[in-house]
Amino acid sequence: MTRTFVDFLALYGHFGGEDLSDDEGEEEDEDDGDLLDDREDDDGDETSPLIRKAQANAVQGSATPSKAVFLLLKSFVGTGVMFLPKAFSNGGLFFSTALLSTIAALSLYTFLLLVETRNKVPVSFGDIGGILFGKYMRMAVLIAITFSQVGFVCAYMVFVAQNVQSLIETLSNCEIRPPMPYLILSQIAVFVPLAMIRKIQKLSAFALIADVFILLGLIYLYYYDFLALATHGIGNVEWVINAKSFPMFIGTAVFTYEGVGLVIPITESMKEPEKFPKVLSYTMVGITSIFLSVGFISYLAFGDQVQTVILLNLPGTFAVNTVQALYALAICLSIPLQLFPAIRITETALFSRSGKHNLVVKWQKNVFRFMAVLACAGVAIMGSSDLDKFVSLVGSLCCLPLCYLFPPLFHLKAIANTWRQKAIDITILIFGILSMTYTTGITIALWSEGGAEAPISRCVPGN
Repeated sequence: MTRTFVDFLALYGHFGGEDLSDDEGEEEDEDDGDLLDDREDDDGDETSPLIRKAQANAVQGSATPSKAVFLLLKSFVGTGVMFLPKAFSNGGLFFSTALLSTIAALSLYTFLLLVETRNKVPVSFGDIGGILFGKYMRMAVLIAITFSQVGFVCAYMVFVAQNVQSLIETLSNCEIRPPMPYLILSQIAVFVPLAMIRKIQKLSAFALIADVFILLGLIYLYYYDFLALATHGIGNVEWVINAKSFPMFIGTAVFTYEGVGLVIPITESMKEPEKFPKVLSYTMVGITSIFLSVGFISYLAFGDQVQTVILLNLPGTFAVNTVQALYALAICLSIPLQLFPAIRITETALFSRSGKHNLVVKWQKNVFRFMAVLACAGVAIMGSSDLDKFVSLVGSLCCLPLCYLFPPLFHLKAIANTWRQKAIDITILIFGILSMTYTTGITIALWSEGGAEAPISRCVPGN
């Protein structure tokens, strides 16, 4: 089991197909993960300047289809699922069900477009853009990856803070309610030391613990949803569509399918990569079933009282407090992993020299990593007042281009040669541009109106 988690973390060292390994690790370790272990070291040649070191080299993977399924589940199931019940409230029950299914199918299709394009242009996500459209497109892809990962981290920090605040309220018999900014800033003490880790495989124990806790949290949420429905019946729900806030659902739904950056490395990790499309298709059906059931059932159970973080709707019992604490800890342990690609991409752009044998450069990078964590905390504080809108904005502005703009655009340039292929690619592109513009604009407009609802406090009678 630990071997599998080390392999999963190795994928983050190749996030988006990029070579994000850090040569400042303390030592070379043969136990870096056997999924991506046959990559040759080649500096390339002058005819392919856009292909970064080790990007265009063949990779011989060893993962079986069942292992790839596990890696995909690890990539997609995290915090996003806990935001879906509130997203269903924003969208309306049947609208959200239909649209989430559509977004799942469309995301699957664009992931397969990316894999097909990568098979013809066998480099990283960013380098595909660089080869097909020039260096500025490569920069655009890397910027989108960086901002999406930072957005995930900020949302996760708010998630942890809200759960910890609720726990402290309950355990102190409603005598203590720490301010949200303090709870977010306090996480810096945990994340800064973890952000200094150069060798990502050292986070494997944290990843294993986090996944066990996430699984326990989901199981208990299903249990309590059905218990609430059996005890209190269906809540006050918007059955068809919520006319005011339905655009916010799109951003949150795209945010939930947050694993696009691992599609290429998981493909590379497979012993038989030609089986990946089938594996991905079946796995996406399973993942979407989880997402639909959590959003649908939890919204039915709590209706218009559903919270942005669904765990806050559960009562303050010992079992709930335990689940809430474990899930918050799981997400807390996942944050350094989510931040790693953003830090390494930005470090590579800012620092031309390695700090392996240069203490000054190494400490410059340490200061940068500290400032990166501090910046994430600052953004999280700003977004904490209206978490559902913040999550929707991250999905619309940062995640949507990675799913619905770059893959069809690259496929259109590299692969599409029939009118049908071109028409589909162009249609997805237009949908992506319009969706990003519309949902971002509506989310910002709703946010600017104010009137954010504070999370339900268990200390208020009736909650």
